[in-house]
Amino acid sequence: MRILIMGGTRFIGVYLTKILVELGHEVVLFNRGNQPSPIQGIQQIHGDRKDPQQLKDKLAGEKFDAIFDNNGREKSDTQPLIEIFKDQIQHFVYVSSAGVYLKSDLMPHVEGDAIDPKSRHKGKHETEAYLQEAGVPWTSIRPTYIYGPQNYNDVEAWFFDRIVREKPLPIPGNGLHITQLGHVQDLAKAMAAVLGNEKAVGQIYNISDDRYVTFTGLARACALAVGKIPEDLKIVYYDPKKFDFGKKKAFPFRGQHFFASVEKAKTELDWQIEYDLVSGLKDSLTKDYLPSKRDQAEIDFSLDEEILAAS
Repeated sequence: MRILIMGGTRFIGVYLTKILVELGHEVVLFNRGNQPSPIQGIQQIHGDRKDPQQLKDKLAGEKFDAIFDNNGREKSDTQPLIEIFKDQIQHFVYVSSAGVYLKSDLMPHVEGDAIDPKSRHKGKHETEAYLQEAGVPWTSIRPTYIYGPQNYNDVEAWFFDRIVREKPLPIPGNGLHITQLGHVQDLAKAMAAVLGNEKAVGQIYNISDDRYVTFTGLARACALAVGKIPEDLKIVYYDPKKFDFGKKKAFPFRGQHFFASVEKAKTELDWQIEYDLVSGLKDSLTKDYLPSKRDQAEIDFSLDEEILAAS
């Protein structure tokens, strides 16, 4: 297949590009050109997808069998692609988010659960609804928290920063909130498994690890990855309602239970998870965190200090 990936040079797109090329597909990337290509010599088209006219001008005359939309956040981001390629593509794969689900007492989230109309990811769900109405062969992927080498969000790095420096870890609540992380390599493998799969057309798949973890358990898993003794961690629990951090984030996870079932994807896509949590964290530490020398970088711990001073 000739495949267009929107993005392709950061995190998910890097892994997906490599997998698709290894499978023999011809991959073309569309991005701003700010990052190097994950594979030397691969075709890139540079442009701003937020400008619909520029998008159409840059892609005029191009032919693709499938499109992976990795970085569309609003319906307006994706609609121009459908208008250009609706009559030629065999599959449109959209990266949504499990963050679209409405908070519930019944867990884990499963595909078909109620959607939160106030979610900051509501544009993702609006895009899913648009794809269904547009009449294209589409599939939506809903990851929970993604981690792994080249992660540009402070997820596992938040824990590593404190553990390698033997600093206390301020964790909101009592540390028993349950969450879920999925390794980026496993996510990319699931996305590749969707491609051309008739069972996947018109479907939504939660993608993550098939195990869940508490905030405290995640801290301990990170300690194991770093080579520290989990029981030696100094964890300080605090009430986040007593603090006003403004727009700054004191902790990388939402303060609620947040995890989703991936059984549908495992069954229908014949998808197998490669990384358990500790091995995935070690992968991130040894291939990214330490090589980038972040363990030696200057980190702003001012929010930690504010929390610890009040505790």
